[in-house]
Amino acid sequence: MKVIFGFIAGFFATLIFHQLALALLWSAGLAPFGPFLMEPTRPFGVPAVFSLAFWGGVWGIIFGLIEGSFPRAGRYWLTAFLFGAILPSLVALFIVLPLKGRPVAGGWHPPLLLTAFLINGTWGVGAGIFLKALSRWFGHPRAS
Repeated sequence: MKVIFGFIAGFFATLIFHQLALALLWSAGLAPFGPFLMEPTRPFGVPAVFSLAFWGGVWGIIFGLIEGSFPRAGRYWLTAFLFGAILPSLVALFIVLPLKGRPVAGGWHPPLLLTAFLINGTWGVGAGIFLKALSRWFGHPRAS
């Protein structure tokens, strides 16, 4: 169940927390790109936001498998934020961008780096919220 709950939590955390954080940063003029991009992605033509949500679900599986070792109470949320801010951001900046023909770390462009760390950190908190809610609703351990 951790794998399924993790995927669901990561998928919806992307569509809600990640994209809303991006919308706020975009509205403030800080993000170099906007939220809810519907451009088709290669090779299947899936809208970018749904492709991103799928990968958020994959990260959610990893999150779900290790979050049992996170500290409890307030430090849980800090750890969830840091998990999202660091791990997915590093993969995006150092692996995904170069695979897409873009410069490593987006050319070290500060707004891009700030955006990546903040939206992915917010995703981590959202994944934690959804994972805890799913665990509570379906009676899975570690819901507290």
